[in-house]
Amino acid sequence: MLKIAVLVSGGGTNLQALIDAEKKGEIGNGKISLVLASKPDVYALQRAEQNSIPSIVVARKDYASIADYSKALVDALVSNNIDLVVLAGFLTIIDEQVYNKFPNKIINVHPALIPSFCGKGYYGLKVHEAALEKGVKISGATVHFVTPECDAGPIILQKAVEVKDGDTPEILQKRIMEEAEWKILPQAVRLFCEDKITVKNDKVYLKGE
Repeated sequence: MLKIAVLVSGGGTNLQALIDAEKKGEIGNGKISLVLASKPDVYALQRAEQNSIPSIVVARKDYASIADYSKALVDALVSNNIDLVVLAGFLTIIDEQVYNKFPNKIINVHPALIPSFCGKGYYGLKVHEAALEKGVKISGATVHFVTPECDAGPIILQKAVEVKDGDTPEILQKRIMEEAEWKILPQAVRLFCEDKITVKNDKVYLKGE
């Protein structure tokens, strides 16, 4: 059974999607073994407590630099024998110490179809504001491995979602969460835990899918 750490900075809706999927037996040979928050008192920590998942806070404000913070993260993950790291609304910058310790073992979900509306500055509602401003007819979500370059790691799964007339950023955000993020994030975790993901030349190949 692979041990999964979910890193959070807020409410934890994607964490909840993973918890629900695990309860249904939908993440395969994996178990959410740790919830790690970048600040105290976020609702995601309550979700962890309600589901009897161990949790810790490694607060960014307690560390003088990104390097110091990243080392603390690595130490926490290694001491808990973590096999897969899932960034679920984790909004804190980390450095190569984390990537080097967990190569192709950190995944993130982004609320757009990468390479559209991604990279530095594209997070939260800003992604959906940009999509609506451009007038795209389809948006969606992407699950990808995390690398030092923002939103540029190998793509594992993508799912398209229709953009409708009258959408606001908030409405589009909710639709993409419900129709895409909460579906493909648990699916990607399952694929990882079942050893069905191979990365070659920065591209993901899925076995038996």
